Amino acid sequence: MISTFSDVFTEIAVLLLLAAIIGAIGVRLRQPLIVAFIVVGILVGPSVLGWVSANDQVDLLAKLGIALLLFVVGLKLDLHIIRTMGPVALATGLGQVIFTSVVGYFIAIALGMAPVTALYVAVALTFSSTIIIVKLLSDKREVDALHGRIAIGFLIIQDIVVVLVMIGLTALGEASDAVSLGREALEVLVKGGLFIAIIGLLMRYVLTPLLHQLARSPELLVLFAIAWAVALGAAGAHLGFSKEVGAFLAGVSLASTPYREAIGARLVSLRDFLLLFFFIDLGAGLELGTLGAQVMPAILLSLFVLIGNPLIVMAILGFMGYRKRTGFLAGLTVAQISEFSLILGALGLSLGHIDTDTMGLITLVGLITISASTYMILYSHTLYEWVAPWLGVFERKQAHREKAGSQTGAEKDIDVILFGMGRFGSGIAQELQQRGHRVLGVDFDPNLVRRQNGHEYAVCYGDAEDPEFLATLPLEQASWVLSSVRDLSISFALLQGLRDYGYSGKVAVTTHSQKNTEPLKKAGADYVLVPYADAAAEAVDHLFRQA
Repeated sequence: MISTFSDVFTEIAVLLLLAAIIGAIGVRLRQPLIVAFIVVGILVGPSVLGWVSANDQVDLLAKLGIALLLFVVGLKLDLHIIRTMGPVALATGLGQVIFTSVVGYFIAIALGMAPVTALYVAVALTFSSTIIIVKLLSDKREVDALHGRIAIGFLIIQDIVVVLVMIGLTALGEASDAVSLGREALEVLVKGGLFIAIIGLLMRYVLTPLLHQLARSPELLVLFAIAWAVALGAAGAHLGFSKEVGAFLAGVSLASTPYREAIGARLVSLRDFLLLFFFIDLGAGLELGTLGAQVMPAILLSLFVLIGNPLIVMAILGFMGYRKRTGFLAGLTVAQISEFSLILGALGLSLGHIDTDTMGLITLVGLITISASTYMILYSHTLYEWVAPWLGVFERKQAHREKAGSQTGAEKDIDVILFGMGRFGSGIAQELQQRGHRVLGVDFDPNLVRRQNGHEYAVCYGDAEDPEFLATLPLEQASWVLSSVRDLSISFALLQGLRDYGYSGKVAVTTHSQKNTEPLKKAGADYVLVPYADAAAEAVDHLFRQA
């Protein structure tokens, strides 16, 4: 418990105030909030102020936040996406685990570690933080992007593997190693199969009609969603899996219902609030006093994680036919070790397999890689622009997994290319089609692309910020390039890419606010759409014409 304060309410109040102050300083300095909140945890932890030593309240709130985070991710993944992303997630997840553990083991041996210690360190380097990555992808609105879905897929594979690894390492210290390992592995497989089968039956026969009844009260619908996420998270933990896997499956079980958008929208704020405690708890668990002698080995191992893990993911995705941009953005998500790595180290310490120095080494690698990879992911598009010329080796000549432009079957006489096929974009596309224009739609959400391809106009997967993707489009045929995407940075990137390509047609982009109109026009836009203002003006004109 926190010993500095007299009651739990005061303790939480002080933590929240400190998090708000340091978070505000971090935002002012343009630093990621995740790093700021980890700093809060370090400050209140035993290494600095000593306010937190083993806080059950913070730990409980952190676990609830984790459950809701993975539940919301699961809500976005219907069964079609799982079928299409499954093979690449399995290949990438297992490939990265094998590469990192094998190479990491030999690096640890080269640093003079004993074989068992080297095994623990190597395995600890293998796993990436699902919680941190999903939070960053959610903040960047890239969970639905192709690289985001691939990343989430292989992170879930990692979470399953880490459970099996912990079983194996536990059995390593027991007398009947092989028998114990085989029995426990078989037990986990049987329990997992039954768990998924029961969820499947509930999806088919119970959940949808139940939600129809609960939806009469929005508050009750959200309460059930939270209860379902936490209950399956607890069930997953009790069955030998992680709570992350259970909460994720809870989200998947509701992903095919018509209420997933309403549930997800209402849970986002609560999820972000509870995750604050996860990052504080993570920082508070870092024992800085044990780290001094491990600085050089930690730097070497951290560089391996920060560089080696993304490279192997890029190599696997490139071999499977994905473009280098997708491989790079997905690869950056494995450039850190996980909170599971610290749990694994604690397990090894309790079993007597490793000592406190090794635990300190794993902790320091975690601190370095989590902080560094946070910046790498937040600035992933800028990093890609810097290194793109050297990444051609990771891409096949025909990246068949991501067909663009004419490769999608789009007509050669396209005269309008439209980025962003959401509600606003698809409405524009339909209106243009009715007026005789030949439209090619582009969106970075593969599920949305699949749904939109049922219309008369062609739709392909692509990213407006990717200059190399722009070169694959029939820009020489198009008289207009339109963007319904309201993100200002994406609009500027698109305008820059079109200018670099030498596009000579007209360009229209979209923004939330009139104040952005002039900067966008200076950047090369011929016309700027402001949907709400434009609609209001048209509505007033229509009213007075009728009068």
